[in-house]
Amino acid sequence: MGEKFHRELARLEASVYEMGGLANSMLGESMHALSGLDVSVAEKVIAREKRIEEMDESIEDEALKLIALYQPVARDMRTIASSLKMITYITRIGKYAKDISVHVRELELKKEVKRNNAKKLFKMAKLVSGMVEDALSAYRNRDVSELSGFKERDDEVDKLFAGFFTECEKTSEKECGAVTLCIDHLMIARYLERCGDHACKMAEKVYYMVTGERMKVS
Repeated sequence: MGEKFHRELARLEASVYEMGGLANSMLGESMHALSGLDVSVAEKVIAREKRIEEMDESIEDEALKLIALYQPVARDMRTIASSLKMITYITRIGKYAKDISVHVRELELKKEVKRNNAKKLFKMAKLVSGMVEDALSAYRNRDVSELSGFKERDDEVDKLFAGFFTECEKTSEKECGAVTLCIDHLMIARYLERCGDHACKMAEKVYYMVTGERMKVS
């Protein structure tokens, strides 16, 4: 395959990495907005979803163009195919970050305050953000060793998510007014859990891209 193709492929990979970084930063900023019920930060995250969608379409167009023009095979084809899947997962992470920010806006309007279970949300977010970051780094560096521990981290995220139901049930029994807040927290926890699942799918695609073999994480 010629130099021009590999230059264009490198640009495609760089765009995927940039898009992933944007989605992960949106996730972090949405949680920062939650920590202080900062609607101004939440609104910025919501507005950035459009950029994620634009990048998704642009990268998809470029990937399909590379396939049509150069008809790549083997590892090059795996890279393009995996990149196409990656941007789907990244787009969904960006959308969940936006959804968290929408809840922040609603919580602020209700003048709700943070409760103890919010601490678990931030723990979940830290785990998930680290998973996304490692999947992106493995993609950029073509280094599957950076994917170690993914299953364990995903299991921890799932465990934290499951714990929200029990904790919210106990809280609701003690404080009838806390039901709405529990529902908001459960929804945010669900979004984070789904982001973790998408990070796992990213890891699986990176592993396939690099090795040509399949790996199941979640």
